Amino acid sequence: MSHTFHIPVLGLGYSIDTPLKVARYGISSTVSIVDDELTERMRQYHARLSGEAYIPILKKEEDARARRITAYLDLIDRLVNRQFEAMKALPFEAGNDLCRYFELLPEHARLKQGYDLMLELSDEWQKTHFQELLKREMKRGPVDVNIMSKVDKMNYTANGDSSGELNTDALAALRGFARSCLQSSVILSAGMNPRLYSYLETFADFYPDENGLLRKKVILKVSDFRSAFIQAKFLAKKGIWVSEFRVESGLNCGGHAFATEGHLLGPILEEFREKRREMVVELFQGYQNALLEKGITCMETPVQRLSVQGGIGTASENEFLLDHYEMDATGWGSPFLLVPEVTNVDQETLEQLEHAEEDDYYVSGASPLGILFNNFKKSTAETQRLERLGHNRPGSPCTKKYLCTNTEFTEKPICTASREYQQLKLRQLNTLHLPGPVYEQQYQSVVEKTCLCEGLCASAYIRYDMLKPRENKAVAICPGPNLAYFSRIYTLDEMINHIYGTVDLLGKIRRPHMFIKELNLYIDYLQRDLQSQLKDLSDKKKKQLMKFKLQLQDGISYYKTLFTEATGQKHLRFQDWIGELTCSEAKLSAIEIQE
Repeated sequence: MSHTFHIPVLGLGYSIDTPLKVARYGISSTVSIVDDELTERMRQYHARLSGEAYIPILKKEEDARARRITAYLDLIDRLVNRQFEAMKALPFEAGNDLCRYFELLPEHARLKQGYDLMLELSDEWQKTHFQELLKREMKRGPVDVNIMSKVDKMNYTANGDSSGELNTDALAALRGFARSCLQSSVILSAGMNPRLYSYLETFADFYPDENGLLRKKVILKVSDFRSAFIQAKFLAKKGIWVSEFRVESGLNCGGHAFATEGHLLGPILEEFREKRREMVVELFQGYQNALLEKGITCMETPVQRLSVQGGIGTASENEFLLDHYEMDATGWGSPFLLVPEVTNVDQETLEQLEHAEEDDYYVSGASPLGILFNNFKKSTAETQRLERLGHNRPGSPCTKKYLCTNTEFTEKPICTASREYQQLKLRQLNTLHLPGPVYEQQYQSVVEKTCLCEGLCASAYIRYDMLKPRENKAVAICPGPNLAYFSRIYTLDEMINHIYGTVDLLGKIRRPHMFIKELNLYIDYLQRDLQSQLKDLSDKKKKQLMKFKLQLQDGISYYKTLFTEATGQKHLRFQDWIGELTCSEAKLSAIEIQE
Protein backbone atom coordinates (compact mmCIF):
# COMPACT_ATOMS: atom_id res chain seq x y z
CA MET A 1 0.00 0.00 0.00
CA SER A 2 1.22 3.50 -0.81
CA HIS A 3 -0.17 5.06 2.38
CA THR A 4 1.67 4.30 5.59
CA PHE A 5 -1.24 4.86 7.97
CA HIS A 6 -4.66 3.31 8.53
CA ILE A 7 -7.84 4.47 10.29
CA PRO A 8 -8.71 1.96 13.05
CA VAL A 9 -12.24 1.13 14.13
CA LEU A 10 -13.86 4.04 15.97
CA GLY A 11 -16.67 2.92 18.25
CA LEU A 12 -19.62 1.32 16.48
CA GLY A 13 -21.21 4.02 14.35
CA TYR A 14 -18.35 6.48 13.98
CA SER A 15 -16.50 4.50 11.31
CA ILE A 16 -19.31 2.23 10.13
CA ASP A 17 -19.16 3.70 6.60
CA THR A 18 -15.72 5.35 6.65
CA PRO A 19 -14.59 3.17 3.69
CA LEU A 20 -17.15 4.95 1.49
CA LYS A 21 -15.33 8.18 2.31
CA VAL A 22 -11.67 7.18 2.07
CA ALA A 23 -11.17 3.77 0.38
CA ARG A 24 -11.19 5.20 -3.15
CA TYR A 25 -8.11 7.23 -2.21
CA GLY A 26 -6.19 4.07 -1.29
CA ILE A 27 -6.66 4.58 2.48
CA SER A 28 -7.25 1.58 4.74
CA SER A 29 -10.08 1.81 7.27
CA THR A 30 -12.01 -0.48 9.59
CA VAL A 31 -15.70 -1.20 10.14
CA SER A 32 -17.10 -2.66 13.36
CA ILE A 33 -19.43 -5.61 12.78
CA VAL A 34 -20.53 -6.05 16.39
CA ASP A 35 -24.00 -4.56 15.81
CA ASP A 36 -25.96 -6.19 12.97
CA GLU A 37 -28.91 -3.84 13.60
CA LEU A 38 -26.58 -0.95 12.77
CA THR A 39 -25.21 -2.63 9.64
CA GLU A 40 -28.75 -3.38 8.46
CA ARG A 41 -29.95 0.20 8.92
CA MET A 42 -26.83 1.56 7.25
CA ARG A 43 -27.36 -0.85 4.36
CA GLN A 44 -30.88 0.48 3.93
CA TYR A 45 -29.61 4.08 3.98
CA HIS A 46 -26.74 3.63 1.53
CA ALA A 47 -28.65 1.31 -0.80
CA ARG A 48 -31.39 3.90 -1.25
CA LEU A 49 -28.85 6.73 -1.52
CA SER A 50 -27.04 4.91 -4.33
CA GLY A 51 -30.19 3.72 -6.13
CA GLU A 52 -29.79 0.05 -5.22
CA ALA A 53 -32.69 -2.21 -4.28
CA TYR A 54 -33.03 -2.89 -0.57
CA ILE A 55 -34.61 -6.12 0.65
CA PRO A 56 -34.73 -6.21 4.46
CA ILE A 57 -33.23 -9.09 6.43
CA LEU A 58 -35.44 -9.37 9.50
CA LYS A 59 -34.00 -10.26 12.91
CA LYS A 60 -36.21 -13.35 13.19
CA GLU A 61 -34.99 -14.86 9.90
CA GLU A 62 -32.60 -17.80 9.89
CA ASP A 63 -28.93 -16.80 10.35
CA ALA A 64 -30.03 -13.16 10.18
CA ARG A 65 -26.98 -11.73 11.98
CA ALA A 66 -24.44 -13.26 9.60
CA ARG A 67 -26.57 -12.53 6.51
CA ARG A 68 -27.07 -8.88 7.51
CA ILE A 69 -23.33 -8.41 7.93
CA THR A 70 -22.57 -10.12 4.60
CA ALA A 71 -25.16 -7.99 2.79
CA TYR A 72 -23.78 -4.75 4.22
CA LEU A 73 -20.15 -5.61 3.49
CA ASP A 74 -21.04 -6.65 -0.06
CA LEU A 75 -22.82 -3.32 -0.57
CA ILE A 76 -19.78 -1.41 0.74
CA ASP A 77 -17.55 -3.44 -1.59
CA ARG A 78 -19.71 -2.68 -4.64
CA LEU A 79 -20.00 1.02 -3.85
CA VAL A 80 -16.27 1.45 -3.20
CA ASN A 81 -15.48 -0.34 -6.48
CA ARG A 82 -17.96 1.90 -8.28
CA GLN A 83 -16.39 5.04 -6.77
CA PHE A 84 -12.89 3.83 -7.59
CA GLU A 85 -13.63 2.99 -11.23
CA ALA A 86 -15.47 6.29 -11.73
CA MET A 87 -12.48 8.14 -10.29
CA LYS A 88 -10.03 6.29 -12.55
CA ALA A 89 -12.15 7.28 -15.58
CA LEU A 90 -11.62 10.97 -14.83
CA PRO A 91 -9.07 13.04 -16.74
CA PHE A 92 -6.10 14.45 -14.84
CA GLU A 93 -7.57 17.88 -14.08
CA ALA A 94 -6.53 19.98 -11.11
CA GLY A 95 -8.95 19.80 -8.19
CA ASN A 96 -10.76 16.58 -9.10
CA ASP A 97 -10.79 13.27 -7.20
CA LEU A 98 -8.25 11.63 -9.48
CA CYS A 99 -5.60 14.24 -8.80
CA ARG A 100 -6.57 14.23 -5.12
CA TYR A 101 -5.78 10.50 -4.97
CA PHE A 102 -2.14 11.19 -5.87
CA GLU A 103 -1.81 14.46 -3.96
CA LEU A 104 -2.79 12.76 -0.69
CA LEU A 105 0.07 10.26 -0.99
CA PRO A 106 3.28 10.73 1.04
CA GLU A 107 6.13 12.40 -0.81
CA HIS A 108 8.29 9.25 -0.73
CA ALA A 109 5.62 7.06 -2.36
CA ARG A 110 6.61 5.84 -5.81
CA LEU A 111 3.20 6.76 -7.24
CA LYS A 112 3.41 10.29 -5.85
CA GLN A 113 6.83 10.78 -7.40
CA GLY A 114 5.53 9.41 -10.70
CA TYR A 115 2.59 11.81 -10.54
CA ASP A 116 4.87 14.79 -9.90
CA LEU A 117 7.06 13.72 -12.83
CA MET A 118 4.00 13.41 -15.10
CA LEU A 119 2.96 16.99 -14.28
CA GLU A 120 6.32 18.25 -15.52
CA LEU A 121 6.11 16.51 -18.92
CA SER A 122 5.45 18.82 -21.87
CA ASP A 123 5.11 16.21 -24.62
CA GLU A 124 1.38 15.33 -24.82
CA TRP A 125 1.90 11.75 -26.05
CA GLN A 126 4.38 11.04 -23.26
CA LYS A 127 2.08 12.64 -20.73
CA THR A 128 -0.94 10.59 -21.81
CA HIS A 129 1.10 7.37 -21.78
CA PHE A 130 2.42 8.17 -18.31
CA GLN A 131 -1.09 8.90 -17.06
CA GLU A 132 -2.29 5.47 -18.19
CA LEU A 133 0.63 3.86 -16.36
CA LEU A 134 -0.28 5.77 -13.20
CA LYS A 135 -3.92 4.70 -13.39
CA ARG A 136 -2.87 1.09 -13.82
CA GLU A 137 -0.92 1.25 -10.56
CA MET A 138 -3.75 2.73 -8.48
CA LYS A 139 -5.25 0.57 -5.71
CA ARG A 140 -8.31 1.12 -3.55
CA GLY A 141 -7.89 1.00 0.21
CA PRO A 142 -8.75 -2.19 2.11
CA VAL A 143 -12.13 -2.39 3.88
CA ASP A 144 -11.22 -4.29 7.04
CA VAL A 145 -13.64 -5.41 9.76
CA ASN A 146 -13.24 -5.60 13.53
CA ILE A 147 -14.55 -8.29 15.86
CA MET A 148 -14.05 -8.05 19.63
CA SER A 149 -13.25 -11.70 20.34
CA LYS A 150 -14.70 -11.75 23.84
CA VAL A 151 -18.01 -10.12 22.83
CA ASP A 152 -19.44 -13.52 22.05
CA LYS A 153 -22.67 -14.11 23.94
CA MET A 154 -24.94 -17.06 23.30
CA ASN A 155 -28.19 -16.34 21.45
CA TYR A 156 -31.61 -17.87 21.98
CA THR A 157 -34.63 -18.78 19.89
CA ALA A 158 -38.14 -17.40 20.48
CA ASN A 159 -38.80 -20.50 22.62
CA GLY A 160 -35.88 -19.66 24.89
CA ASP A 161 -33.63 -22.45 23.61
CA SER A 162 -29.98 -21.86 22.75
CA SER A 163 -29.48 -21.31 19.02
CA GLY A 164 -26.17 -23.20 19.18
CA GLU A 165 -22.45 -22.41 19.39
CA LEU A 166 -22.16 -21.46 15.72
CA ASN A 167 -24.65 -18.65 16.31
CA THR A 168 -22.86 -16.85 19.12
CA ASP A 169 -22.26 -13.17 18.35
CA ALA A 170 -18.58 -13.40 17.39
CA LEU A 171 -18.90 -16.57 15.31
CA ALA A 172 -21.92 -15.27 13.40
CA ALA A 173 -20.07 -11.99 12.71
CA LEU A 174 -17.03 -13.91 11.43
CA ARG A 175 -19.31 -15.99 9.19
CA GLY A 176 -20.83 -12.78 7.84
CA PHE A 177 -17.39 -11.45 6.89
CA ALA A 178 -16.12 -14.79 5.56
CA ARG A 179 -19.07 -15.11 3.15
CA SER A 180 -18.75 -11.55 1.87
CA CYS A 181 -17.06 -10.52 -1.41
CA LEU A 182 -14.46 -8.42 0.40
CA GLN A 183 -10.80 -9.24 -0.11
CA SER A 184 -9.54 -7.74 3.13
CA SER A 185 -8.81 -8.59 6.76
CA VAL A 186 -10.69 -9.42 9.93
CA ILE A 187 -9.12 -7.68 12.93
CA LEU A 188 -9.51 -9.75 16.09
CA SER A 189 -9.20 -7.70 19.26
CA ALA A 190 -9.82 -7.96 23.01
CA GLY A 191 -7.90 -11.17 23.60
CA MET A 192 -7.97 -14.79 22.54
CA ASN A 193 -11.18 -16.74 21.96
CA PRO A 194 -10.22 -20.36 21.06
CA ARG A 195 -13.71 -21.17 19.78
CA LEU A 196 -13.68 -18.19 17.42
CA TYR A 197 -10.07 -18.79 16.34
CA SER A 198 -10.85 -22.43 15.56
CA TYR A 199 -13.88 -21.39 13.50
CA LEU A 200 -11.54 -19.61 11.06
CA GLU A 201 -10.45 -23.08 9.87
CA THR A 202 -13.85 -23.73 8.29
CA PHE A 203 -13.59 -20.98 5.65
CA ALA A 204 -11.52 -21.56 2.50
CA ASP A 205 -10.76 -17.86 1.93
CA PHE A 206 -8.39 -17.84 4.92
CA TYR A 207 -6.14 -20.40 3.18
CA PRO A 208 -3.74 -19.60 0.32
CA ASP A 209 -5.00 -20.22 -3.23
CA GLU A 210 -2.94 -21.89 -5.99
CA ASN A 211 -0.90 -18.68 -6.32
CA GLY A 212 -0.25 -18.46 -2.58
CA LEU A 213 -2.63 -15.52 -2.14
CA LEU A 214 -5.04 -15.08 0.75
CA ARG A 215 -8.45 -13.70 -0.21
CA LYS A 216 -9.12 -12.95 3.42
CA LYS A 217 -6.50 -12.24 6.06
CA VAL A 218 -6.25 -12.18 9.84
CA ILE A 219 -4.95 -9.22 11.82
CA LEU A 220 -4.45 -9.45 15.59
CA LYS A 221 -4.70 -6.35 17.72
CA VAL A 222 -2.24 -6.98 20.57
CA SER A 223 -0.68 -5.21 23.54
CA ASP A 224 2.62 -7.11 23.87
CA PHE A 225 4.93 -9.53 22.09
CA ARG A 226 4.24 -12.57 24.27
CA SER A 227 0.47 -12.57 23.74
CA ALA A 228 0.97 -11.90 20.03
CA PHE A 229 3.27 -14.90 19.65
CA ILE A 230 0.99 -17.22 21.66
CA GLN A 231 -2.09 -16.31 19.64
CA ALA A 232 -0.26 -16.51 16.31
CA LYS A 233 1.17 -19.96 17.15
CA PHE A 234 -2.30 -21.22 18.04
CA LEU A 235 -3.57 -20.06 14.65
CA ALA A 236 -0.52 -21.24 12.68
CA LYS A 237 -1.05 -24.77 13.96
CA LYS A 238 -4.51 -24.62 12.40
CA GLY A 239 -3.15 -23.39 9.07
CA ILE A 240 -4.19 -19.77 9.65
CA TRP A 241 -1.56 -17.08 9.04
CA VAL A 242 -1.52 -13.80 10.97
CA SER A 243 -0.90 -11.21 8.26
CA GLU A 244 -0.43 -8.31 10.65
CA PHE A 245 0.04 -7.51 14.32
CA ARG A 246 -1.47 -4.18 15.34
CA VAL A 247 0.28 -3.17 18.54
CA GLU A 248 -1.88 -0.77 20.54
CA SER A 249 -0.95 1.30 23.58
CA GLY A 250 -2.46 -0.16 26.72
CA LEU A 251 -3.93 3.15 27.96
CA ASN A 252 -3.12 5.91 25.46
CA CYS A 253 -5.79 4.85 22.99
CA GLY A 254 -9.49 5.24 22.25
CA GLY A 255 -12.27 2.81 23.12
CA HIS A 256 -11.59 -0.08 25.47
CA ALA A 257 -8.19 0.07 27.15
CA PHE A 258 -6.29 -3.09 28.00
CA ALA A 259 -3.69 -2.05 30.54
CA THR A 260 -0.51 -4.12 30.60
CA GLU A 261 1.35 -5.03 33.80
CA GLY A 262 3.40 -1.87 33.52
CA HIS A 263 4.90 -2.70 30.13
CA LEU A 264 5.19 0.50 28.10
CA LEU A 265 4.80 0.90 24.36
CA GLY A 266 8.43 1.75 23.54
CA PRO A 267 9.96 -1.35 25.18
CA ILE A 268 7.16 -3.48 23.69
CA LEU A 269 7.99 -2.24 20.18
CA GLU A 270 11.69 -2.82 20.88
CA GLU A 271 10.95 -6.47 21.67
CA PHE A 272 8.97 -6.84 18.45
CA ARG A 273 11.84 -5.31 16.48
CA GLU A 274 14.40 -7.64 18.05
CA LYS A 275 12.37 -10.86 17.78
CA ARG A 276 10.18 -10.26 14.74
CA ARG A 277 12.18 -12.23 12.16
CA GLU A 278 12.81 -15.13 14.52
CA MET A 279 9.07 -15.27 15.26
CA VAL A 280 8.15 -15.35 11.56
CA VAL A 281 10.46 -18.32 10.96
CA GLU A 282 8.97 -20.32 13.83
CA LEU A 283 5.39 -19.43 12.87
CA PHE A 284 5.94 -20.44 9.25
CA GLN A 285 7.19 -23.88 10.24
CA GLY A 286 4.00 -24.62 12.16
CA TYR A 287 1.84 -22.99 9.49
CA GLN A 288 3.44 -24.95 6.62
CA ASN A 289 3.05 -28.27 8.46
CA ALA A 290 -0.60 -27.57 9.23
CA LEU A 291 -1.32 -26.72 5.58
CA LEU A 292 0.39 -29.92 4.37
CA GLU A 293 -1.94 -31.92 6.62
CA LYS A 294 -4.84 -30.20 4.86
CA GLY A 295 -3.39 -30.95 1.43
CA ILE A 296 -2.25 -27.38 0.75
CA THR A 297 1.30 -26.58 -0.36
CA CYS A 298 2.84 -23.26 0.65
CA MET A 299 6.52 -22.77 -0.18
CA GLU A 300 6.97 -19.06 0.46
CA THR A 301 6.55 -17.32 3.80
CA PRO A 302 3.52 -15.01 3.57
CA VAL A 303 4.00 -11.33 4.38
CA GLN A 304 3.56 -10.41 8.04
CA ARG A 305 3.16 -6.70 8.70
CA LEU A 306 3.63 -4.84 11.96
CA SER A 307 1.81 -1.63 12.81
CA VAL A 308 1.31 0.51 15.90
CA GLN A 309 -1.49 2.78 17.13
CA GLY A 310 -2.49 4.73 20.20
CA GLY A 311 -1.69 8.35 20.96
CA ILE A 312 0.38 9.26 17.88
CA GLY A 313 0.01 13.00 17.38
CA THR A 314 2.79 14.45 15.25
CA ALA A 315 4.57 13.68 12.00
CA SER A 316 7.89 13.30 13.85
CA GLU A 317 6.41 10.67 16.18
CA ASN A 318 4.87 8.94 13.18
CA GLU A 319 8.12 8.94 11.23
CA PHE A 320 10.14 7.76 14.23
CA LEU A 321 7.85 4.75 14.76
CA LEU A 322 8.18 3.77 11.11
CA ASP A 323 11.93 4.24 10.95
CA HIS A 324 13.31 3.32 14.36
CA TYR A 325 11.02 0.37 15.13
CA GLU A 326 10.70 -0.68 11.47
CA MET A 327 6.91 -0.46 11.53
CA ASP A 328 5.05 -1.04 8.27
CA ALA A 329 2.26 1.37 9.20
CA THR A 330 0.75 3.48 11.95
CA GLY A 331 -2.85 3.85 13.08
CA TRP A 332 -4.48 7.27 13.50
CA GLY A 333 -7.91 7.04 15.09
CA SER A 334 -9.19 9.71 17.48
CA PRO A 335 -7.98 12.77 15.48
CA PHE A 336 -10.26 11.68 12.64
CA LEU A 337 -13.28 12.24 14.91
CA LEU A 338 -12.69 15.94 14.11
CA VAL A 339 -12.79 15.22 10.35
CA PRO A 340 -16.50 15.17 9.33
CA GLU A 341 -15.55 13.94 5.85
CA VAL A 342 -14.37 10.70 7.44
CA THR A 343 -16.39 9.90 10.57
CA ASN A 344 -19.97 10.22 11.82
CA VAL A 345 -19.93 12.69 14.70
CA ASP A 346 -23.13 14.67 15.29
CA GLN A 347 -22.89 18.46 15.40
CA GLU A 348 -23.38 18.84 19.17
CA THR A 349 -20.68 16.29 20.00
CA LEU A 350 -18.38 17.76 17.36
CA GLU A 351 -18.58 21.19 19.02
CA GLN A 352 -17.92 19.62 22.43
CA LEU A 353 -14.81 17.87 21.10
CA GLU A 354 -13.57 21.08 19.50
CA HIS A 355 -13.52 22.90 22.82
CA ALA A 356 -12.60 20.02 25.12
CA GLU A 357 -9.60 20.09 27.43
CA GLU A 358 -7.32 17.36 28.77
CA ASP A 359 -9.45 16.77 31.88
CA ASP A 360 -12.49 15.98 29.73
CA TYR A 361 -10.88 12.73 28.57
CA TYR A 362 -10.50 10.04 31.19
CA VAL A 363 -10.16 6.29 31.71
CA SER A 364 -13.42 5.04 33.21
CA GLY A 365 -15.25 1.94 34.39
CA ALA A 366 -18.19 2.79 32.13
CA SER A 367 -18.03 -0.36 29.99
CA PRO A 368 -20.40 -3.20 30.94
CA LEU A 369 -17.62 -5.60 29.93
CA GLY A 370 -15.67 -4.71 33.07
CA ILE A 371 -12.78 -3.45 30.91
CA LEU A 372 -11.32 0.04 31.25
CA PHE A 373 -12.96 2.43 28.81
CA ASN A 374 -11.73 5.78 27.50
CA ASN A 375 -14.58 8.18 28.11
CA PHE A 376 -15.57 11.79 27.45
CA LYS A 377 -17.06 13.81 30.32
CA LYS A 378 -19.11 16.15 28.13
CA SER A 379 -20.91 13.46 26.13
CA THR A 380 -24.70 13.53 26.17
CA ALA A 381 -24.66 9.88 27.31
CA GLU A 382 -22.77 10.91 30.44
CA THR A 383 -25.20 13.79 30.98
CA GLN A 384 -28.13 11.39 30.64
CA ARG A 385 -26.55 8.91 33.07
CA LEU A 386 -26.19 11.61 35.73
CA GLU A 387 -29.76 12.86 35.14
CA ARG A 388 -31.11 9.34 35.63
CA LEU A 389 -29.17 9.07 38.88
CA GLY A 390 -30.65 12.39 39.97
CA HIS A 391 -34.13 10.95 39.44
CA ASN A 392 -33.17 7.74 41.29
CA ARG A 393 -33.43 5.76 38.04
CA PRO A 394 -29.93 4.31 37.55
CA GLY A 395 -29.16 2.18 34.52
CA SER A 396 -30.47 2.02 30.97
CA PRO A 397 -33.18 0.05 29.20
CA CYS A 398 -31.40 -2.91 27.58
CA THR A 399 -32.65 -3.18 24.00
CA LYS A 400 -29.78 -4.70 22.01
CA LYS A 401 -28.24 -7.08 24.56
CA TYR A 402 -24.80 -7.37 22.89
CA LEU A 403 -22.96 -6.93 26.20
CA CYS A 404 -25.04 -9.25 28.40
CA THR A 405 -22.49 -11.21 30.43
CA ASN A 406 -23.60 -11.11 34.07
CA THR A 407 -25.47 -14.00 35.78
CA GLU A 408 -25.13 -12.80 39.37
CA PHE A 409 -28.90 -12.44 39.82
CA THR A 410 -30.42 -14.11 36.76
CA GLU A 411 -30.17 -17.41 34.93
CA LYS A 412 -29.72 -15.76 31.53
CA PRO A 413 -26.93 -13.16 31.30
CA ILE A 414 -27.92 -9.52 31.61
CA CYS A 415 -25.95 -6.30 31.08
CA THR A 416 -24.38 -4.50 34.04
CA ALA A 417 -25.42 -1.17 32.50
CA SER A 418 -29.07 -2.24 32.43
CA ARG A 419 -31.68 -0.83 34.78
CA GLU A 420 -32.56 -4.39 35.80
CA TYR A 421 -29.04 -5.25 36.95
CA GLN A 422 -28.27 -1.94 38.66
CA GLN A 423 -31.49 -1.99 40.70
CA LEU A 424 -30.81 -5.58 41.80
CA LYS A 425 -27.18 -4.82 42.65
CA LEU A 426 -27.95 -1.63 44.58
CA ARG A 427 -30.68 -3.43 46.51
CA GLN A 428 -28.08 -6.03 47.52
CA LEU A 429 -25.55 -3.32 48.38
CA ASN A 430 -28.05 -1.66 50.73
CA THR A 431 -28.27 -4.85 52.81
CA LEU A 432 -24.52 -5.06 53.48
CA HIS A 433 -24.31 -2.14 55.97
CA LEU A 434 -20.96 -1.01 54.60
CA PRO A 435 -18.97 1.96 55.98
CA GLY A 436 -19.77 5.19 54.13
CA PRO A 437 -16.63 5.49 51.95
CA VAL A 438 -16.71 1.79 51.02
CA TYR A 439 -20.41 1.99 50.15
CA GLU A 440 -19.86 5.08 48.02
CA GLN A 441 -16.99 3.44 46.12
CA GLN A 442 -19.05 0.34 45.37
CA TYR A 443 -22.14 2.40 44.54
CA GLN A 444 -20.22 4.43 41.97
CA SER A 445 -18.69 1.30 40.41
CA VAL A 446 -22.23 0.03 39.78
CA VAL A 447 -23.87 3.20 38.45
CA GLU A 448 -20.83 4.24 36.37
CA LYS A 449 -21.71 1.59 33.77
CA THR A 450 -23.40 3.05 30.71
CA CYS A 451 -25.14 1.64 27.64
CA LEU A 452 -22.60 1.46 24.83
CA CYS A 453 -24.76 -0.52 22.39
CA GLU A 454 -27.05 2.46 21.83
CA GLY A 455 -24.68 5.26 22.77
CA LEU A 456 -21.95 4.36 20.25
CA CYS A 457 -24.50 4.19 17.39
CA ALA A 458 -26.56 7.28 18.23
CA SER A 459 -24.21 9.78 16.59
CA ALA A 460 -24.42 8.05 13.21
CA TYR A 461 -28.21 7.87 13.42
CA ILE A 462 -28.40 11.58 14.29
CA ARG A 463 -25.95 12.51 11.54
CA TYR A 464 -28.02 10.69 8.88
CA ASP A 465 -31.41 11.63 10.39
CA MET A 466 -32.17 7.95 11.00
CA LEU A 467 -33.35 8.03 14.63
CA LYS A 468 -36.56 6.11 15.20
CA PRO A 469 -39.37 7.54 17.38
CA ARG A 470 -38.57 7.16 21.10
CA GLU A 471 -35.06 5.91 20.28
CA ASN A 472 -32.37 7.04 22.70
CA LYS A 473 -30.40 9.93 21.20
CA ALA A 474 -27.78 10.20 23.96
CA VAL A 475 -24.33 9.92 22.37
CA ALA A 476 -21.47 7.95 23.92
CA ILE A 477 -18.03 8.59 22.45
CA CYS A 478 -14.67 7.11 23.39
CA PRO A 479 -11.71 9.17 22.10
CA GLY A 480 -8.18 8.62 23.25
CA PRO A 481 -6.64 11.37 25.44
CA ASN A 482 -4.55 12.48 22.46
CA LEU A 483 -7.61 14.23 20.98
CA ALA A 484 -7.29 16.96 23.62
CA TYR A 485 -4.50 18.57 21.58
CA PHE A 486 -6.56 18.85 18.37
CA SER A 487 -8.91 21.78 18.71
CA ARG A 488 -10.91 22.45 15.54
CA ILE A 489 -12.63 20.84 12.57
CA TYR A 490 -10.22 19.56 9.91
CA THR A 491 -10.46 18.42 6.32
CA LEU A 492 -9.21 15.02 5.18
CA ASP A 493 -6.41 16.75 3.25
CA GLU A 494 -5.31 18.69 6.34
CA MET A 495 -5.19 15.62 8.57
CA ILE A 496 -3.25 13.54 6.05
CA ASN A 497 -0.81 16.38 5.41
CA HIS A 498 -0.35 16.62 9.19
CA ILE A 499 0.40 12.89 9.42
CA TYR A 500 2.99 13.15 6.64
CA GLY A 501 4.51 16.39 7.94
CA THR A 502 3.71 18.86 5.16
CA VAL A 503 1.59 20.90 7.61
CA ASP A 504 1.49 21.05 11.41
CA LEU A 505 -2.02 21.24 12.84
CA LEU A 506 -0.82 21.45 16.44
CA GLY A 507 1.44 24.45 15.91
CA LYS A 508 2.82 25.66 19.23
CA ILE A 509 0.47 23.58 21.38
CA ARG A 510 2.34 22.19 24.38
CA ARG A 511 1.97 18.44 24.24
CA PRO A 512 3.94 15.59 25.88
CA HIS A 513 5.62 13.02 23.66
CA MET A 514 3.28 10.05 23.08
CA PHE A 515 5.57 7.75 25.10
CA ILE A 516 5.63 10.14 28.07
CA LYS A 517 1.88 10.64 27.93
CA GLU A 518 1.36 6.88 28.13
CA LEU A 519 3.87 6.63 30.98
CA ASN A 520 1.99 9.26 32.99
CA LEU A 521 -1.31 7.49 32.33
CA TYR A 522 0.23 4.31 33.77
CA ILE A 523 1.57 6.12 36.83
CA ASP A 524 -1.92 7.55 37.48
CA TYR A 525 -3.37 4.07 36.97
CA LEU A 526 -0.95 2.61 39.54
CA GLN A 527 -1.84 5.34 42.04
CA ARG A 528 -5.59 4.70 41.65
CA ASP A 529 -5.13 0.95 41.93
CA LEU A 530 -3.08 1.35 45.10
CA GLN A 531 -5.45 3.86 46.73
CA SER A 532 -8.50 1.69 46.02
CA GLN A 533 -6.99 -1.16 48.04
CA LEU A 534 -5.04 0.60 50.78
CA LYS A 535 -7.10 -0.87 53.63
CA ASP A 536 -7.00 -4.42 52.35
CA LEU A 537 -3.73 -4.90 50.52
CA SER A 538 -2.83 -8.61 50.35
CA ASP A 539 0.73 -9.84 49.98
CA LYS A 540 -0.09 -11.08 46.48
CA LYS A 541 -1.41 -7.65 45.48
CA LYS A 542 1.63 -5.92 46.99
CA LYS A 543 3.94 -8.08 44.86
CA GLN A 544 1.87 -7.33 41.76
CA LEU A 545 2.01 -3.58 42.39
CA MET A 546 5.75 -3.68 43.09
CA LYS A 547 6.35 -5.57 39.85
CA PHE A 548 4.19 -3.00 38.04
CA LYS A 549 6.22 -0.14 39.49
CA LEU A 550 9.53 -1.80 38.58
CA GLN A 551 8.34 -2.28 35.00
CA LEU A 552 7.57 1.44 34.79
CA GLN A 553 11.01 2.27 36.19
CA ASP A 554 12.61 0.04 33.56
CA GLY A 555 10.54 1.84 30.92
CA ILE A 556 11.79 5.23 32.11
CA SER A 557 15.40 4.01 31.88
CA TYR A 558 14.73 2.75 28.36
CA TYR A 559 13.24 6.09 27.29
CA LYS A 560 16.14 8.09 28.73
CA THR A 561 18.53 6.05 26.62
CA LEU A 562 16.25 6.27 23.59
CA PHE A 563 15.88 10.04 23.73
CA THR A 564 19.60 10.48 24.27
CA GLU A 565 20.84 8.14 21.53
CA ALA A 566 18.08 7.93 18.87
CA THR A 567 19.13 9.71 15.71
CA GLY A 568 15.69 9.74 14.10
CA GLN A 569 14.49 12.76 16.08
CA LYS A 570 16.09 15.92 14.75
CA HIS A 571 14.57 18.76 16.74
CA LEU A 572 15.42 20.41 20.03
CA ARG A 573 12.78 18.74 22.20
CA PHE A 574 15.19 16.06 23.45
CA GLN A 575 15.99 18.01 26.59
CA ASP A 576 12.31 18.79 27.15
CA TRP A 577 11.44 15.09 26.96
CA ILE A 578 14.25 14.08 29.30
CA GLY A 579 13.06 16.78 31.71
CA GLU A 580 9.51 15.43 31.51
CA LEU A 581 10.82 11.92 32.14
CA THR A 582 12.62 13.15 35.25
CA CYS A 583 9.35 14.62 36.55
CA SER A 584 7.54 11.37 35.82
CA GLU A 585 10.28 9.41 37.56
CA ALA A 586 9.94 11.58 40.67
CA LYS A 587 6.16 11.09 40.66
CA LEU A 588 6.60 7.32 40.38
CA SER A 589 9.23 7.24 43.15
CA ALA A 590 6.80 9.04 45.47
CA ILE A 591 4.36 6.12 45.22
CA GLU A 592 5.14 3.97 48.26
CA ILE A 593 4.13 0.32 48.35
CA GLN A 594 4.80 -1.05 51.83
CA GLU A 595 6.63 -4.36 51.87
